Amino acid sequence: MNQTSKENLLEIKSLSAGYSSQVNIIRDISLWVNEGEILTILGPNGAGKSTLIKSLCGLLRFTSGSILFRQNEIIGLKTHQIISQSIAYVPQINNVFSRLSVEHNLDLGSLANPQIHDQRLEHVFELFPDLKRFLGKKAGILSGGQRQMLAIARALMSAPAMLLLDEPSAGLSPLFRRQVFEHVKKIKESGVTVLMVEQNAKAALKVSDRGIILSDGKLRLEGAADELLESPEIGEIYFGTQAMSSK
Repeated sequence: MNQTSKENLLEIKSLSAGYSSQVNIIRDISLWVNEGEILTILGPNGAGKSTLIKSLCGLLRFTSGSILFRQNEIIGLKTHQIISQSIAYVPQINNVFSRLSVEHNLDLGSLANPQIHDQRLEHVFELFPDLKRFLGKKAGILSGGQRQMLAIARALMSAPAMLLLDEPSAGLSPLFRRQVFEHVKKIKESGVTVLMVEQNAKAALKVSDRGIILSDGKLRLEGAADELLESPEIGEIYFGTQAMSSK
């Protein structure tokens, strides 16, 4: 899967990585993310989706390959150096500071760039108005869906060019699941590029521009989101017909 374009914000070339130098979870992955799009990485459990997104943040070992962000190599950088390149990452679990207030969680998001704090706070309140009600409350009292909104809002406080989301709808009620995907679409509309790992294939593809299918650590299929939604190959081979037909 090769593309060369000035619009590429992120380009991954022949990447292999894992939790140790002896075992690669993902193998020879190549993909690109265009500026201003939502790209969703799909696949069954154990396919390597979360491994891939963690690799982009420098959280796992690389054995080969290249990761270019804005045409600059980021392999070899520490996690905080990668984040400082205008990338924000929201992990699937442990993504808020439960003992801190909602307000303090948001403050931490702009810690490296405090001069933008007030402007960014106004922006995230436009996206997540319900957070205003909980500013003085500890994040630990929030529901799962509210914590996910807070985690995404805190990531946006840094004014990232790219937002990495690891299974943002996991474990949420149908209501919050719908809200998460609505927010992801609004985030794209605000000018942020989104790379998202998801299990909820149908809902994720509905808000995405493109999708990529991983299986057994390898890239198996990619295409426009609307084409993948209609693909019987995905439903039958990767997710099961029921998964693609359910919300």
